[in-house]
Amino acid sequence: MVTAITEGISVSIEVTYQAEFSNPNQHHYVFTYKVTIENRSSSTVQLMRRKWEIFDAAENPKIVEGSGVVGQQPVLEPGEFHTYVSGCNLKSGLGKMKGVYYMEKLSDGRNIEVVVPEFQMIASIFYN
Repeated sequence: MVTAITEGISVSIEVTYQAEFSNPNQHHYVFTYKVTIENRSSSTVQLMRRKWEIFDAAENPKIVEGSGVVGQQPVLEPGEFHTYVSGCNLKSGLGKMKGVYYMEKLSDGRNIEVVVPEFQMIASIFYN
C-alpha cells in the first residue's frame, strides 16, 4: 500500500493483479486498485474531479480526466473516509499510475489539489 497526504487529505492505494481476468498471451493484463480517501483536516471537502497519468511499458503514457470517482463526488466531513475500487487494463504486465484529485473546501470554496501517490502494477507472472 502507498499513501500520500496533502493538506490533511490522505489517499491510500492497494493494487491487486487480477490473473483470472488477464490473458498474457493476448497482451491483456487486468489490475484493480482500492482507494481510501480520508479527511484528516478540520474542513469539509468535496472531490470534484480527477486526473490520472497511466504508464504502460508497452504503450505511450495516457492521461485520463473526469468528474468525481466512479460516478461519485463524495463529500467528506472531518474524520470521514471514502473507499472505492476501480481498475486498469494494460498491454504489458508492467505499469504505474499516479494522479490528482481536485477537491473543494466547502467552507470557503477554495480548491485544493490532492496528490494521488504513484503506485506500481506488476503482474505476478513477473515474480513467480
